[in-house]
Amino acid sequence: MTLQLRQSLFWEADVQNMDLQEHRLAIIERITTRGHFDEFRVMLNYYGITAVRDTLLDARWLDKRTLAFCSTIFDIPETAFRCYKLAQSNPEHWNY
Repeated sequence: MTLQLRQSLFWEADVQNMDLQEHRLAIIERITTRGHFDEFRVMLNYYGITAVRDTLLDARWLDKRTLAFCSTIFDIPETAFRCYKLAQSNPEHWNY
């Protein structure tokens, strides 16, 4: 199975010349935060659940919805994610 990258998802790069292993971190984060669920499933199959989980656990930033999704999919509490810990140490003002 091969991973097909959507050009509109990687607007700043040429997807034809992207090395899927070298840019693994960026690809996993971008597909998880902005991609479709079908793209997420293909990415899981391509990189493996462990690699995707570990990459997302170490991500510096995930929006709240993506964090909740990853927490549910991988059955890991939100507090275990690096982005959650970083957000707690840098609170936003008047976050409604």
